[in-house]
Amino acid sequence: MLREFHLADFFTLGNAACGMGAVLLALSYMASGQLSHFLVAAALAPAALVLDVLDGRIARARQQHSPLGRELDSLADIISFGVLPAALGFAAGLRGGWDVVALIYFVCCGVSRLARYNVTAESLSAGAAKVSHFEGTPIPTSVVLTALLALLAWQGRIGEQIWGGTWQLGWQLHPLALLFALSGSLMISKTLRIPKP
Repeated sequence: MLREFHLADFFTLGNAACGMGAVLLALSYMASGQLSHFLVAAALAPAALVLDVLDGRIARARQQHSPLGRELDSLADIISFGVLPAALGFAAGLRGGWDVVALIYFVCCGVSRLARYNVTAESLSAGAAKVSHFEGTPIPTSVVLTALLALLAWQGRIGEQIWGGTWQLGWQLHPLALLFALSGSLMISKTLRIPKP
């Protein structure tokens, strides 16, 4: 299988490794309470983003596009920019019933957005080497959520002191979870068009 990989695919695997490592660190934070685990997990998100950008540039520079590479990229992205932010949100204290609904919705939107992109990429590119625009926000924009969680963790505003407090609406809802719902909704929007650099 490795013989079928191009150089860009190894950068994509690095993206996935960062995402999975960060998820494990988020779990470690929940078990140990060591803030350093949470902060390192959050720091792996921008590292994954750098690798995600590099894999695309390398593939274009070497003219080595493949269906395998596109699928691999989407799978890595859902780990690093979907599951990772949701896991960090949960570790940060978004554990109420409505919080969990928002986190699951966020990940499902990310999966749907990537699937739509893979299916429509060819028609959107109109024969060019790459797509001219995104429909909805790209899933790597969730790195902003990860950065916000890192900032709140640094300020001691997670866990019992979570920013925004708690609302009781049958189930618990932390207003911070609404940012995940908003991010997911923007990802699946068909009216929002963003030029691709």
